[in-house]
Amino acid sequence: MSEFARTRNSYDGSEKAKRLYPALPEPLEVGTYDNHTHLEIADGDEPLSVAQHIEMMRQVNMLGAVQVGVTLESSKYSAELAAREPMLLAAVAIHPNEAPLYGSLKELDDAILEIADLAKLQRVRAVGETGLDYFRTQGDEALSMQQHSFEQHIAIAKEFDLALQIHDRDAHADVVATLLRVGAPERTVFHCYSGDLELAQICKENGWFLSFAGNVTFKKNQHLRDSLLAVDPSQLLIETDAPFLTPEPLRGRPNAPYLVPHTLRFIAALMQWSDNDLALQLNRNTENVYGSWAEGLS
Repeated sequence: MSEFARTRNSYDGSEKAKRLYPALPEPLEVGTYDNHTHLEIADGDEPLSVAQHIEMMRQVNMLGAVQVGVTLESSKYSAELAAREPMLLAAVAIHPNEAPLYGSLKELDDAILEIADLAKLQRVRAVGETGLDYFRTQGDEALSMQQHSFEQHIAIAKEFDLALQIHDRDAHADVVATLLRVGAPERTVFHCYSGDLELAQICKENGWFLSFAGNVTFKKNQHLRDSLLAVDPSQLLIETDAPFLTPEPLRGRPNAPYLVPHTLRFIAALMQWSDNDLALQLNRNTENVYGSWAEGLS
């Protein structure tokens, strides 16, 4: 099991009912996209197949999702899946917690070269998730490999004019410093935004996108709600990070793209917008970042 899958399993419910996927929410009138999900990570007592995920997305009027790689293997899987599934695009990368697991810098660079090859594919629209994680990774050598990997992924995104999906955990200052020093790609996304108002202002000034997951609904996360309201609506995206970060009131159960309507409705109420107007805005933003889901199918 990869470090990503091993360390990110946050569910500890002991009752079987808490480990089942929730019921379908009321369908959206105007559908939208999940711009960050991990369909390859099975979760719960009755894991969903990709076909089931897709069918349930359709039932709630979801338009599509970005399937995100975190290892070389899952990046290959994501690219292959997106090539044949009209509702999916792909992002490819070595996750920052995975980078230090390579035995040497050369082995890491060899893997990143394969990520660069995947980035050439038509249905791969983003490099990610990449970035810095000071919560799971410690030690000078490990952090040095993580930093090197982040900068190499940034270079790939710029070379192929792809979006960059950033994983930033307890590393806000260094992530920003890196982007400003080497130059951020034109479309840079802070996946599962975890910052405060200061970071939100930096993102606003630089035209970077903030992607909000189900944790924006958690009572303790007022800083996320404040950040969301502080930036221009044209910079907002929505995601699940499934199977993680299931929104309230379903927290503790597996997440999936079909549950985006819960988070969208929460954000719409927070912004005092209609669900439909928010969905339309999110759709414009998402297509500006990733392009059309209709292009590049094999």
